[in-house]
Amino acid sequence: MPQLFLNEKSCETKADPDRVNRAMTKLVKTIVAVAAVDRPGTVLVAREHVKALQLAEGHPIGKWIGTPEAKDLWRRLLLMQTKYPHHDAFPEGETFSDVAYSHDGVPVIGLGAAHLMGGIGVSLPLEPRWDAHRLTLVREELVDDEDGGSVLTEVQVPHATTREHVDAHLPWIREEVEAAQRGDLSAIRSGAELWERCADLFPHLLFLPRVEAQLRELEQYWVHSVCKRLAEMDRAVLLWDPEADLDGPQWASAVTPEHSTRKRDYCEFTDLDGESRYFDTHLRFTPGAGRVHFRFVKATRRAHIAHIGRKLGI
Repeated sequence: MPQLFLNEKSCETKADPDRVNRAMTKLVKTIVAVAAVDRPGTVLVAREHVKALQLAEGHPIGKWIGTPEAKDLWRRLLLMQTKYPHHDAFPEGETFSDVAYSHDGVPVIGLGAAHLMGGIGVSLPLEPRWDAHRLTLVREELVDDEDGGSVLTEVQVPHATTREHVDAHLPWIREEVEAAQRGDLSAIRSGAELWERCADLFPHLLFLPRVEAQLRELEQYWVHSVCKRLAEMDRAVLLWDPEADLDGPQWASAVTPEHSTRKRDYCEFTDLDGESRYFDTHLRFTPGAGRVHFRFVKATRRAHIAHIGRKLGI
């Protein structure tokens, strides 16, 4: 199950105390609705321990805990696994220091972490801008080129403030649970084994011939991360609604294009039909500088993968 990342900006509103308490009750019921589908896997990630949360200006969580409707909900919230601060949820050794996110021009650390880790952002329903099951963020990523610039891209992150929003994510959540129960990926121990099972495990992904050698020689500590990323990609293609998502699937982790210089120098590969094309779209896997370079083909509803390994050019 994806981790739930609390949007700290939704806790900085000035509002009537009763309204804040009602909003917190609503949010915790939303979190509990996720836990009802996958209790062992539901983790709340926040910038501080849940006992220290400020729900609004001058409104610590203790004011909500003292309300009659909070008694059972507070107990259930405490029983969940909780991580704090946000970067505690990142893979060991990964800081994502070259990436930043904003919403309406304001930095959003929690929502950005949700996008990076393929999680779901959750917010206190105190402002209309958080009333959505998806939010659009602007992602800024530093690029490795002679100019030392950055690339801005719009991304969407799954989001929830109400149980109705959770309903929109239920197919994804349930599939995560079923996959974990099957253990399809956890049993894979080597890159060679992963390659042998790719066609069965990831039917919506097609691999350029050069990728076979890359997977067979994959470092042991990367096997699980690559499995996870490929599974996320395959699921995103499976769930893609071409009418709702005109630009392509909603990838579960951060997906960005290469800078034009690096695209020209490193990202041109011979595709499966023998034509030379750019595969400058990439996502990360960790620890280290692991990258998956691919292109999505709408006509065939498949993602063609050209590179799995270290950052191109290193």
